[in-house]
Amino acid sequence: MTLSIVAHSRAEKSWGVAVASRYLAVGAMVPAAEFGVGALATQARTNMAYREDGLSLLRAGLGATEVVEALVGDDDRSGERQVGVVDRDGMAAAWTGAQCGAFAGARLGEGYAVLGNLLAGEEVLEAMESAWLSADSATPLADQLLAALAAGDEAGGDRRGRQSAAVFVVGLNGIGHGTHVEVDLRVDDAPAPISELIRLRQLHRQLHDMA
Repeated sequence: MTLSIVAHSRAEKSWGVAVASRYLAVGAMVPAAEFGVGALATQARTNMAYREDGLSLLRAGLGATEVVEALVGDDDRSGERQVGVVDRDGMAAAWTGAQCGAFAGARLGEGYAVLGNLLAGEEVLEAMESAWLSADSATPLADQLLAALAAGDEAGGDRRGRQSAAVFVVGLNGIGHGTHVEVDLRVDDAPAPISELIRLRQLHRQLHDMA
């Protein structure tokens, strides 16, 4: 019921997740990231414990593949889960359980994991990956993530429709004192959530640049 991208920018020393779904307030359930540690997305029959458990494992020094194996290995409903992880070094891993709704799958590369379930088809993942790989590395990570998310949506996205979207990025340049959160924007219920999220990101950049 969800499409997402988890990624790392070596240039910015940042990690982030962008996600969209035909589900209320997906940003409250799917993404997790910590500066210097990594990022992940947990979806399908979402196990929200994966967020803190996954970050704890990454914090302890495990790589992305080890984290995914640990999370699904301890879960007796792993066949219903989907998770993608990018670790502190930019290595990526993902799991798609056999019981996730078709079309479900993931695409991985250095610094990114693109994943989704109940998608219109494999072309959604292809479009997201292509958008990510063709992005200018000088572009802020949040905007690269949103471009990939928009490309997936244009290719068909969640086959049930649209409702919510979110982008969450941590990096060197946190927007508040004592935090590494650079971007934390959500659209919880809207007919065109990705377009609205992009509009909010434009406002966010203007305010941040002024500050």
